[in-house]
Amino acid sequence: MAVSNGILLGKGDHQVFLDPRFANRHGLIAGATGTGKTVSLQVLTEGFSKLGVPVFLSDIKGDLTGITQPGKPHKKVDERIEKIGITDYEAEGFPVVFWDLFGKQGHPVRTTITDMGPLLLSRLLDLNDTQEGIINIAFRFADEEGLLLLDLKDLRSVLNYVGTNRAQFQTLYGNISTASVGAILRRLLVLEQQGADSFFGEPALDIWDFMRTGAKGYGQINILAADELMMKPQLYATFLLWLLSELFETLPEVGDLDKPRLVFFFDEAHLLFDDAPDALVNKVEQVVKLIRSKGVGIYFVTQNPLDIPDGVLSQLGNRIQHALRAFTPKDQKAVRAAAQTFRANPNLDTEEAIGQLGVGEALVSVLQEDGVPSIVEKTLICPPHSLIGPAPEGTQQQVMRSSPFNGRYDVLVDRESAYEILTVRAEKAEKIKASEEHLQAQVKLANSTKKRVSNRQSVGEAFAKTMARSVASRIGTQIVRGLLGSLFRK
Repeated sequence: MAVSNGILLGKGDHQVFLDPRFANRHGLIAGATGTGKTVSLQVLTEGFSKLGVPVFLSDIKGDLTGITQPGKPHKKVDERIEKIGITDYEAEGFPVVFWDLFGKQGHPVRTTITDMGPLLLSRLLDLNDTQEGIINIAFRFADEEGLLLLDLKDLRSVLNYVGTNRAQFQTLYGNISTASVGAILRRLLVLEQQGADSFFGEPALDIWDFMRTGAKGYGQINILAADELMMKPQLYATFLLWLLSELFETLPEVGDLDKPRLVFFFDEAHLLFDDAPDALVNKVEQVVKLIRSKGVGIYFVTQNPLDIPDGVLSQLGNRIQHALRAFTPKDQKAVRAAAQTFRANPNLDTEEAIGQLGVGEALVSVLQEDGVPSIVEKTLICPPHSLIGPAPEGTQQQVMRSSPFNGRYDVLVDRESAYEILTVRAEKAEKIKASEEHLQAQVKLANSTKKRVSNRQSVGEAFAKTMARSVASRIGTQIVRGLLGSLFRK
């Protein structure tokens, strides 16, 4: 719940509040499966919403749809309310908008290749310097030619054009090898096979649509259906990093506010970092470090704090650590590492306590005055005001129908872009080439069939000439004979 002191998280020796002024210093919710991470996430989400702060969170298992509905009376809930000392508890639902990259359980979330940009795209594809250079050439060419890069087929078309016509680009940009172009296309294929063709396109998401308020002035809770998405880790990481980068580039600098402008919860955070190239991890670390000044808080939710790289983990000031089980040496190392990240409590053995926490209990440390972490405290977490677990069947569809964005993003628009323009160019070039080849063939055929001048005689010509020669011979013989006869008679 949210009160004048901040967001009530629960109670240890005393009630523990998260100060909204330091909520943009980011946070971590960690713990083994079944220890209460989702409830802590729900409590924080409700608290921010009550303060009028919009929230974005990914729903990995479909457990968070219940936020739309008021919580149901339960004996354990009543007991916890009494233990924590909550005097104004009221069950209620919260304003929710559902999103889904695949458009099945919520409004589609899309962006364009242009908005993703060559730098971020190269980081996501883990391209080397040469390949990144070709991506930059492709974007430069598209920009100069006025070719829109909206989806993957647009980018493939431009890359194929650059590869096919590399001679005309090499003078300006240097050598372009077909092998490098082929390597980029293969990596795009891997991304496409994970479903990226659903992510790239139009209408593109307006990031400001996440930052709205609903009924009672509560911050809008944006829930991303991620049960299918988490099975495609590269696409999930692509989406999360794009979202962070988009916020960082879009939102103006605001410094420290009384409360954040927007809070993000990234569940299964290890998917963002597993097998991620160093360049990608460095990009996440940079964005997490700088986005605070934009008034955005980022909270990672994961099983083990070691899932988060040290450079990112060091930026997370507010921490809720649920139980970790130390069955193996690796588990023991994780427990020890988690304990060492807290400000020590002389009355509590933090390392031992992590393994003994019950469901719904957590070690909590939040930023206080001047941004100093509070001493770690064993805390009984508050019950949510909304329904714990999935909403009743049909509720999600009903919420979708009443959504302020109903019909705005649902229909894919495929307008003329690089793919269509370059396809037309290629067809025209093929027609011109075919026409030239046809003309050459006609000329060749005409040359080969032209009547040649021949020295050979026809039958008639030969007969006529023979007869002429015969007549001439007889006449000549007669003349000779006449002459000789007259000579001999003398």
